[in-house]
Amino acid sequence: MFITLALIVVAMVIALLTITKVLNLPRNVAVLFFTMPLLMCITPTITFIGGILASKIAPDPSLATLPMTIMILGMAASTFLVSKLSSKFGRKRATNIGFIIAIVGTLTAMFSAVTASFNLFILATFLMGSSMAFAQQMRFAALESVSPDNAAKVISALMLSGIFAAMIGPEIALMAKDWITAPHGYAGSFLGLLILLLISLLVFQLFTDPNAKQSNVQIDQDRPLKQIIKQPIFVIALLSSAIGYGLMSFVMTATPLSMHAMDGHSLIDTKWVIQSHIAAMFLPSLFTGALIKRFNSAKVLIVGTVMFAVVTIVALDGQQVMHYWWAMVLLGIGWNFLFITGTVLLPESYRGNERFKVQALNDFSIFTVQGLASLLAGWLLFTQSWEIVIYSTLPFIAIMLFVCIWHYKNRKNSL
Repeated sequence: MFITLALIVVAMVIALLTITKVLNLPRNVAVLFFTMPLLMCITPTITFIGGILASKIAPDPSLATLPMTIMILGMAASTFLVSKLSSKFGRKRATNIGFIIAIVGTLTAMFSAVTASFNLFILATFLMGSSMAFAQQMRFAALESVSPDNAAKVISALMLSGIFAAMIGPEIALMAKDWITAPHGYAGSFLGLLILLLISLLVFQLFTDPNAKQSNVQIDQDRPLKQIIKQPIFVIALLSSAIGYGLMSFVMTATPLSMHAMDGHSLIDTKWVIQSHIAAMFLPSLFTGALIKRFNSAKVLIVGTVMFAVVTIVALDGQQVMHYWWAMVLLGIGWNFLFITGTVLLPESYRGNERFKVQALNDFSIFTVQGLASLLAGWLLFTQSWEIVIYSTLPFIAIMLFVCIWHYKNRKNSL
């Protein structure tokens, strides 16, 4: 496992050097390409082991997905804090605060595993979720570091780096789970995660705050949020990201529990499925930006929505490892198309001086939906069945299809 982890890190460095040279990215984007996935290893680590550990230390097994939900709610609750800190102190100092929160949360999670304290684990996941709000804002820091013409290209490159979080997080969680003695294991997983965070924090110090376009900030009138959110482009961007994230979280959160705890598939197979899913979330970023530019955002949204529909067919066909694998891979690709497109569309709804409050509202809405979805997934899985979890996604896929048609018509009329 150590060799596998080392190979992943080498691949990450090679990808960084290659993409930076080919796309001629500025240093800020290169720094974010390296540091963002290490910080975001928190998410796949909690996705992989959070529910399993919680099912052993929670007072009721149906609460097994609560830590994942609390992590997402911590992310949602901190979005406005990130916005305030970024506006007041700049992106770099605000993100450094996020790193500190992540480190404290990881230490708390380690101690909760050692003491088998469910309440302490809940606190830890809230803190780690809070740090993820800072990590998510890194994509806007990348957008501010380049010209608008390069937005789709840079977001695609940055999102691609998430594939390394998908591989490194679960890998180090499994490799390090017994580094520290704990009643149910996994304390060492958080020690491994802590090491990654410290490396990421050190490299992030190479980041420099991007210069906002002051001419726009001084000339543009700061519109109230009520006026901004009434724009069709804002609604489409938000719904694309929120529904994409909500459906993805809903199915993803239930998958490791359904696979390992209920269907008896091995931890190795479960890790492979989760890693494949998160890789599928980010690997399409190699071409998502180009697809948006070539075929327009409306068509990319339609393809992403169709992917979600195919997920339901595959997931209902059976519960063998390959059923889970195909469903999760398609789920990841669908999420990528919806989330990246939503992120690229969002700046069309705001002016330079409005960016912090609109970005904060956008992320707060997305992660609130994601948190509620993950909580509902655990409850439905344990009280009903895997099939009910999948059937529950259909109304939201239908809503997303309506959003696609709406956006397609708007784009067609604007030509």
